Amino acid sequence: MQVLEYLHRNVKTIAMPSAMVVGALLCRPISALEAWTGQMITPTLIFLMLFVTFCRVKPKQMKPSMMHFWLLLFQVVVSVGIFCLLLPLSGIVAQGAMICVLAPVAMAAVVIGGMLGADVATMATYSLLCNMVIALLAPVVLTFTGNGVCTFAEILARIAPLLIMPFAAAQCCRFLAPKAARWIGDHSQISFYMWLLSLLVIIGRTTAFIIDLRDASAATELWLAFAALAICLVQFKVGRAVGRRYGDPAAGGQSLGQKNTVLAVWMAQSFLDPISSIAPTAYIVWQNFVNSYQIWRKDRETPMNR
Repeated sequence: MQVLEYLHRNVKTIAMPSAMVVGALLCRPISALEAWTGQMITPTLIFLMLFVTFCRVKPKQMKPSMMHFWLLLFQVVVSVGIFCLLLPLSGIVAQGAMICVLAPVAMAAVVIGGMLGADVATMATYSLLCNMVIALLAPVVLTFTGNGVCTFAEILARIAPLLIMPFAAAQCCRFLAPKAARWIGDHSQISFYMWLLSLLVIIGRTTAFIIDLRDASAATELWLAFAALAICLVQFKVGRAVGRRYGDPAAGGQSLGQKNTVLAVWMAQSFLDPISSIAPTAYIVWQNFVNSYQIWRKDRETPMNR
């Protein structure tokens, strides 16, 4: 058993970097497969892994807290502040940095947070709350910082199916088939492997996008990638600091640091200068390196069963 657990831990540690490397190398076949399926691979995987995770959550456990308020306030205020700060230097970099902060928490943050020991109900609450609030506020921010008019309905249409539907399906399963829901909840580690497949597809599409991009200068691309790295590290650090004040640093870190980068890239390409989408694209890589490190560290802190 020790050998099996040791192997499992090491697979988890190298899994995300390996998925990113494989996704980058197979970017063309992956992009072609995504196009053939009508861009449905990633949404399907996200739906399934959220369904598995939400089977562990009871609605009465989901309560907004002051931690949620401070995290949301940080996102809104800092996204506008960093845009104003960087705008005199570069409008494109300002837009890219802004969207990396404004983007709501990733749907899969609940999965990774659970692996890191975060309270799943706390994270599920923030996931629902944050995505709804950002769907309401993003049209206002993007209208003033972008190139066109962004509507609440457009953003909500991208969020709601992957947020509300798996939660509703999981609660129906808990009500109609409680034994099945309990079994699914007890085997929620399967969500991690679904996330790996999703990550492989996302990185493949991201790599293909960067290769095909012709309008951006190398300097602009580097500044956007660097801005995404700095923002990623700051958000994980601040999130953990806020979470620590409320007894759950892992929930705080994942809630603020792990972003819905698929939505962020779409918002940047649709309502900002398309080149600015390099920042949330780079953020995909940075946040998953951070997640890999956190999982490795968490596994080393947890003693193996003897």
